[in-house]
Amino acid sequence: MAFADSKIIVFLCLVLIFASSLGFCKPTLDKDPTPTPTPWPLQFHSILVMNYSGILQVIDLWYDWPNGRNFNIIQHQLGNVLYDLEWNNGTSFFYTLDSSKTCSSAHVEVGILRPNWLEGATYLGQQHVDGFLCNVWEKVEFIWYFEDVVTKKPVHWVFYTGREAHVMTFEVGAVLEDSKWQAPVYCFHNTTASIDSTTHRLLDGVLKGSTDL
Repeated sequence: MAFADSKIIVFLCLVLIFASSLGFCKPTLDKDPTPTPTPWPLQFHSILVMNYSGILQVIDLWYDWPNGRNFNIIQHQLGNVLYDLEWNNGTSFFYTLDSSKTCSSAHVEVGILRPNWLEGATYLGQQHVDGFLCNVWEKVEFIWYFEDVVTKKPVHWVFYTGREAHVMTFEVGAVLEDSKWQAPVYCFHNTTASIDSTTHRLLDGVLKGSTDL
Protein backbone atom coordinates (compact mmCIF):
# COMPACT_ATOMS: atom_id res chain seq x y z
CA MET A 1 0.00 0.00 0.00
CA ALA A 2 2.83 2.34 0.91
CA PHE A 3 4.50 1.54 -2.39
CA ALA A 4 1.31 2.40 -4.28
CA ASP A 5 1.01 5.71 -2.41
CA SER A 6 4.60 6.53 -3.34
CA LYS A 7 3.87 5.91 -7.01
CA ILE A 8 0.86 8.20 -6.85
CA ILE A 9 2.95 10.94 -5.23
CA VAL A 10 5.68 10.59 -7.86
CA PHE A 11 3.05 10.69 -10.61
CA LEU A 12 1.47 13.86 -9.22
CA CYS A 13 4.89 15.53 -8.96
CA LEU A 14 5.62 14.70 -12.58
CA VAL A 15 2.25 16.12 -13.62
CA LEU A 16 2.96 19.36 -11.73
CA ILE A 17 6.43 19.69 -13.27
CA PHE A 18 5.04 19.13 -16.76
CA ALA A 19 2.21 21.61 -16.23
CA SER A 20 4.66 24.19 -14.90
CA SER A 21 6.87 23.78 -17.97
CA LEU A 22 3.87 24.59 -20.15
CA GLY A 23 3.19 27.74 -18.19
CA PHE A 24 -0.06 26.55 -16.66
CA CYS A 25 1.19 27.14 -13.15
CA LYS A 26 2.87 30.49 -13.74
CA PRO A 27 1.39 33.38 -11.75
CA THR A 28 -0.56 35.99 -13.69
CA LEU A 29 1.52 39.14 -14.07
CA ASP A 30 0.12 42.65 -14.33
CA LYS A 31 0.36 44.24 -17.75
CA ASP A 32 3.20 46.70 -18.29
CA PRO A 33 2.27 50.23 -17.20
CA THR A 34 1.59 52.81 -19.87
CA PRO A 35 4.96 54.29 -20.97
CA THR A 36 5.71 57.84 -19.89
CA PRO A 37 8.03 60.20 -21.78
CA THR A 38 11.56 60.56 -20.44
CA PRO A 39 12.21 64.01 -18.94
CA TRP A 40 14.76 66.07 -20.81
CA PRO A 41 18.29 66.08 -19.41
CA LEU A 42 19.11 69.24 -17.48
CA GLN A 43 21.69 70.12 -20.15
CA PHE A 44 22.05 68.85 -23.71
CA HIS A 45 22.99 69.78 -27.26
CA SER A 46 20.99 68.60 -30.26
CA ILE A 47 21.05 69.14 -34.01
CA LEU A 48 17.61 69.12 -35.62
CA VAL A 49 16.53 69.07 -39.24
CA MET A 50 13.23 70.90 -39.64
CA ASN A 51 10.91 70.31 -42.59
CA TYR A 52 7.75 72.19 -43.38
CA SER A 53 6.28 71.33 -46.78
CA GLY A 54 9.79 71.15 -48.23
CA ILE A 55 11.11 74.28 -46.50
CA LEU A 56 14.20 73.12 -44.63
CA GLN A 57 16.10 74.45 -41.63
CA VAL A 58 18.88 73.10 -39.43
CA ILE A 59 18.65 74.05 -35.76
CA ASP A 60 21.56 73.93 -33.35
CA LEU A 61 19.77 73.55 -30.01
CA TRP A 62 21.46 74.15 -26.66
CA TYR A 63 19.32 73.49 -23.57
CA ASP A 64 20.65 74.59 -20.17
CA TRP A 65 18.05 74.34 -17.42
CA PRO A 66 20.37 74.89 -14.40
CA ASN A 67 21.39 78.27 -15.84
CA GLY A 68 17.87 79.12 -17.03
CA ARG A 69 18.64 79.49 -20.74
CA ASN A 70 17.85 77.95 -24.12
CA PHE A 71 19.44 78.71 -27.49
CA ASN A 72 18.17 77.90 -30.99
CA ILE A 73 20.64 78.74 -33.77
CA ILE A 74 18.56 78.45 -36.94
CA GLN A 75 20.18 78.01 -40.35
CA HIS A 76 17.76 78.58 -43.21
CA GLN A 77 18.50 76.65 -46.37
CA LEU A 78 20.77 78.83 -48.55
CA GLY A 79 19.79 81.72 -46.31
CA ASN A 80 20.75 83.56 -43.17
CA VAL A 81 21.26 82.34 -39.63
CA LEU A 82 18.78 83.49 -36.99
CA TYR A 83 19.76 83.34 -33.31
CA ASP A 84 16.90 82.73 -30.87
CA LEU A 85 18.20 83.21 -27.32
CA GLU A 86 15.76 82.60 -24.46
CA TRP A 87 16.10 83.15 -20.72
CA ASN A 88 14.00 81.78 -17.89
CA ASN A 89 12.91 85.27 -16.84
CA GLY A 90 10.83 85.44 -20.04
CA THR A 91 13.27 87.56 -22.07
CA SER A 92 14.07 86.46 -25.62
CA PHE A 93 16.37 87.97 -28.26
CA PHE A 94 16.12 87.26 -31.99
CA TYR A 95 19.12 88.49 -33.92
CA THR A 96 21.59 87.98 -36.74
CA LEU A 97 25.36 88.32 -36.60
CA ASP A 98 25.84 89.28 -40.24
CA SER A 99 26.31 92.79 -41.62
CA SER A 100 22.60 93.57 -41.25
CA LYS A 101 22.92 93.46 -37.44
CA THR A 102 19.19 92.99 -36.97
CA CYS A 103 17.78 92.31 -33.53
CA SER A 104 14.43 92.30 -31.80
CA SER A 105 13.48 91.27 -28.31
CA ALA A 106 10.36 90.14 -26.54
CA HIS A 107 9.17 89.36 -23.06
CA VAL A 108 6.84 86.40 -22.72
CA GLU A 109 4.81 85.28 -19.72
CA VAL A 110 6.78 82.06 -19.19
CA GLY A 111 10.42 81.09 -19.39
CA ILE A 112 12.04 78.14 -21.12
CA LEU A 113 10.54 74.67 -21.23
CA ARG A 114 10.80 72.66 -18.02
CA PRO A 115 12.67 69.32 -18.26
CA ASN A 116 9.39 67.53 -17.53
CA TRP A 117 7.32 69.58 -19.97
CA LEU A 118 5.90 66.37 -21.48
CA GLU A 119 4.31 65.36 -18.18
CA GLY A 120 0.62 64.63 -18.70
CA ALA A 121 0.99 63.87 -22.41
CA THR A 122 -1.37 61.27 -23.88
CA TYR A 123 0.24 57.97 -24.92
CA LEU A 124 -0.71 56.92 -28.45
CA GLY A 125 1.23 53.67 -28.83
CA GLN A 126 4.29 52.73 -30.88
CA GLN A 127 5.28 53.70 -34.41
CA HIS A 128 8.31 53.34 -36.64
CA VAL A 129 9.75 56.70 -37.70
CA ASP A 130 13.11 57.57 -39.25
CA GLY A 131 14.11 53.91 -38.88
CA PHE A 132 13.45 53.74 -35.11
CA LEU A 133 10.67 52.06 -33.15
CA CYS A 134 9.26 54.85 -31.02
CA ASN A 135 6.76 55.42 -28.25
CA VAL A 136 4.48 58.28 -29.27
CA TRP A 137 2.74 60.91 -27.13
CA GLU A 138 0.52 63.88 -27.90
CA LYS A 139 0.48 67.02 -25.74
CA VAL A 140 -2.50 69.41 -25.75
CA GLU A 141 -3.01 68.88 -29.50
CA PHE A 142 0.10 71.03 -29.98
CA ILE A 143 2.88 68.49 -30.48
CA TRP A 144 3.33 64.79 -31.26
CA TYR A 145 6.54 63.49 -29.67
CA PHE A 146 8.41 60.34 -30.74
CA GLU A 147 10.95 58.70 -28.39
CA ASP A 148 13.18 55.72 -29.19
CA VAL A 149 11.92 52.67 -27.28
CA VAL A 150 15.46 51.42 -26.59
CA THR A 151 17.57 54.52 -25.85
CA LYS A 152 14.73 56.78 -24.60
CA LYS A 153 16.15 59.60 -26.74
CA PRO A 154 13.87 61.86 -28.78
CA VAL A 155 13.80 60.94 -32.47
CA HIS A 156 11.13 63.12 -34.02
CA TRP A 157 8.37 65.56 -33.21
CA VAL A 158 5.55 67.11 -35.23
CA PHE A 159 3.80 70.37 -34.47
CA TYR A 160 0.12 71.01 -35.05
CA THR A 161 1.13 73.18 -38.02
CA GLY A 162 2.66 70.13 -39.73
CA ARG A 163 6.25 71.28 -39.20
CA GLU A 164 8.47 68.31 -38.41
CA ALA A 165 11.70 68.02 -36.42
CA HIS A 166 14.11 65.14 -37.07
CA VAL A 167 16.66 64.70 -34.26
CA MET A 168 20.09 64.05 -35.78
CA THR A 169 22.24 64.23 -32.62
CA PHE A 170 21.44 64.30 -28.91
CA GLU A 171 24.42 64.96 -26.61
CA VAL A 172 23.45 64.67 -22.95
CA GLY A 173 25.45 66.97 -20.65
CA ALA A 174 26.92 69.13 -23.44
CA VAL A 175 27.17 72.80 -22.46
CA LEU A 176 27.83 75.84 -24.66
CA GLU A 177 30.50 78.18 -23.27
CA ASP A 178 29.16 81.23 -21.44
CA SER A 179 30.55 83.77 -23.91
CA LYS A 180 28.27 82.41 -26.65
CA TRP A 181 25.15 83.24 -24.63
CA GLN A 182 25.68 87.00 -24.79
CA ALA A 183 23.37 88.83 -27.17
CA PRO A 184 25.19 91.48 -29.28
CA VAL A 185 25.36 95.01 -27.98
CA TYR A 186 23.05 96.38 -30.71
CA CYS A 187 20.21 94.28 -29.24
CA PHE A 188 20.16 96.64 -26.28
CA HIS A 189 19.68 99.73 -28.44
CA ASN A 190 16.21 98.54 -29.45
CA THR A 191 13.08 98.61 -27.36
CA THR A 192 11.40 95.41 -26.25
CA ALA A 193 8.55 94.49 -28.55
CA SER A 194 6.22 91.71 -29.47
CA ILE A 195 7.47 89.16 -31.96
CA ASP A 196 6.66 90.45 -35.43
CA SER A 197 4.87 88.23 -37.96
CA THR A 198 8.04 87.48 -39.96
CA THR A 199 9.99 86.37 -36.91
CA HIS A 200 7.01 84.38 -35.66
CA ARG A 201 6.84 82.54 -38.99
CA LEU A 202 10.56 81.77 -38.85
CA LEU A 203 10.25 80.47 -35.30
CA ASP A 204 7.17 78.35 -35.96
CA GLY A 205 8.32 74.86 -35.08
CA VAL A 206 10.85 75.86 -32.43
CA LEU A 207 10.03 74.44 -28.98
CA LYS A 208 9.45 77.40 -26.69
CA GLY A 209 7.96 77.88 -23.25
CA SER A 210 4.18 78.01 -23.06
CA THR A 211 1.54 78.06 -20.36
CA ASP A 212 0.05 74.96 -22.02
CA LEU A 213 3.35 73.05 -21.99
